[in-house]
Amino acid sequence: MRERLVEHNRRRFLRYLAASPLSAGAFGQDAEITLASPADALNVMDFEAVAKKKLPPAHLGFMMTGTDDDETLRANREGYQRFQLLPRRLVDFSQVSLKTELFGLPFETPIFLCPVASHRMYDPEGELAVARAAKARQTEILLSTNTSTAIEDVVRERGKPVMFQLYAAPRWDMTEKMVKRVEDAGTPIMAWTVDTLGGRNTETYTRYRRMDKRPCEACHGKEGPARMERRVMYKGIDLSKMATPDPPHTWTTIERLKKLSKMKLLIKGITTPEDALLAREHGADGVIISNHGGRAEASGRGTIEALKDIVDAVGPGFPVLIDGGVRRGTDVFKALALGARAVGIGRPYLWGLASFGQAGVDRVLELLNAELRLAMRQFGTPEIGRITRKAVTWR
Repeated sequence: MRERLVEHNRRRFLRYLAASPLSAGAFGQDAEITLASPADALNVMDFEAVAKKKLPPAHLGFMMTGTDDDETLRANREGYQRFQLLPRRLVDFSQVSLKTELFGLPFETPIFLCPVASHRMYDPEGELAVARAAKARQTEILLSTNTSTAIEDVVRERGKPVMFQLYAAPRWDMTEKMVKRVEDAGTPIMAWTVDTLGGRNTETYTRYRRMDKRPCEACHGKEGPARMERRVMYKGIDLSKMATPDPPHTWTTIERLKKLSKMKLLIKGITTPEDALLAREHGADGVIISNHGGRAEASGRGTIEALKDIVDAVGPGFPVLIDGGVRRGTDVFKALALGARAVGIGRPYLWGLASFGQAGVDRVLELLNAELRLAMRQFGTPEIGRITRKAVTWR
């Protein structure tokens, strides 16, 4: 009898705790968060809660997954807690500007949209909705090779050329054709992703996919989600040659890519000073510190933790960008203070897209830019160029 009473009281307490708004705020529970419209969101994490309710398990798992037990994914977010900001007072911040530039190209905000595959997995309009939101918020896009919308259509909706993220194809002649296509589309900057070449173990995605009882054909047709024939950027490329791939890529691939076009070339997926220096040595124009949003390798190290050492190694004349774990305008500010030239977001804008389509992406960008402006006022740096390491400390 006593054991039953204890168990009854325990269950009552847990129900009370789950329903408590204090518990939700303290422990990050999102079960009770609902948004009637994007304007109701107080921060980008509010959209995560809505996206989790709307998406089917397989699509949600693809978005959420890291590698192995997701330690690196968590490290991306937790890494920002190692850095603190130093407020400055009585600075004239009547005019705050988010404008910056990269390779002489103007950026209205240092926040850019990271390459993420298959936006139509989250909203029927996919990349077109994202492009329209980016146009409204004057935000640059780094489009994925595995986009579900052709680059030419994305450029049309964005109203200007977009950057492009390259997965080098198994055969070099296939890569050549894709590079020519994106350059013809006006792409000024191409980023070659190198952090998934060794393969990866995405356990969370696999578990969620097993929970999804829908037939894959409902979304992907008989070919399934991984068939390259369904990837629009491979249109017109002879895929039969994939059966006889070229040898694995090495640092000399950078030199080969540089010879293919006049686009600026970034190497995406760098997390050590040694590799950043090798990228520069072989002709890259810059690097993106990235671990694929925690889904490339099980290093257990956040990208922000790698930033300072890499910037110190390559020097101020070699552009370093970063993504991974950015959820607040203060995160963007910390990355800029540590030497990043631009800061990418991935999951946050997907949460907005999955929740409300274009309007959700627009609100995510509005929130992050507003938080960045607020941080710039609080920490005495009304212009991006005035954000330095004097504004940040770390433990």
